[in-house]
Amino acid sequence: MVDVDERLHDRVRYARTGHVATITYDRPDKLNAIDGAMRDGLNAAFSRFSADDEAWVGVVTGAGRAFCAGADFGSERNPAGEFPGSFWERPTVNSFESGWEIHKPVIAAVNGLCLGYGLTLVTWCDFVIASDRATFGYPEVKLGVPTIVGALRLPGRVGWQPAMELLLTGETISAARAKEIGLALQVVPHEELDSAVDAFAQRLLAGAPLAQRAIKEVARRGPEMSQTDAIRFGETMRRVAGATEDATEGGLAAREKRPPRWQGR
Repeated sequence: MVDVDERLHDRVRYARTGHVATITYDRPDKLNAIDGAMRDGLNAAFSRFSADDEAWVGVVTGAGRAFCAGADFGSERNPAGEFPGSFWERPTVNSFESGWEIHKPVIAAVNGLCLGYGLTLVTWCDFVIASDRATFGYPEVKLGVPTIVGALRLPGRVGWQPAMELLLTGETISAARAKEIGLALQVVPHEELDSAVDAFAQRLLAGAPLAQRAIKEVARRGPEMSQTDAIRFGETMRRVAGATEDATEGGLAAREKRPPRWQGR
């Protein structure tokens, strides 16, 4: 049973069933290309996910035959934001795609074409499960435009040469190639995508949600710190998570030899 089902700015849907929230690019007539209004909707959806205490796992997908075709260059509003009177881009982290910190686990369910902005968001997701019809690419270089956030993030995700191949040629790759280079975790028949994503989300729900968020935050922040600082930060997070009700429940469940009943607190 769906507990929450909302439309945000008419281009994005936010739905939650149990502890799994699904954010859907919902502009299928434009292959889910992002314009300013859609960016507003995505920001609202990820803010909703971040603040929703009942949402422990997120899924991002697209309506229709595309995941996201990238930026809608024909739109009246620039999806990157409006900066009147300024020639240079202002370095802002203003979306999940550009690096908003959300430490809940997020799965990208890539159902079709995944380009530009869409692929950059995918690289910020923790897991990628792709339909065998999915394709991935950064076409910006063929338009004379440099890819920025993707260039910062993709090499660490898949390695230097596969990343540069995508970024500097502007070509697309298949789902099978995405799995080969480590961009996708799983590739499944198109008609099995929803069930595969749901099965993986249920696996994640077996873990304590607050402990998962602590792990993800340490994994994200740790590489930016010295080793000593990273370990001290991690041990602090261990103490914080260890003081929660879920940590008590986990120990109790282990002693009683039963599945834990997580509460997210």
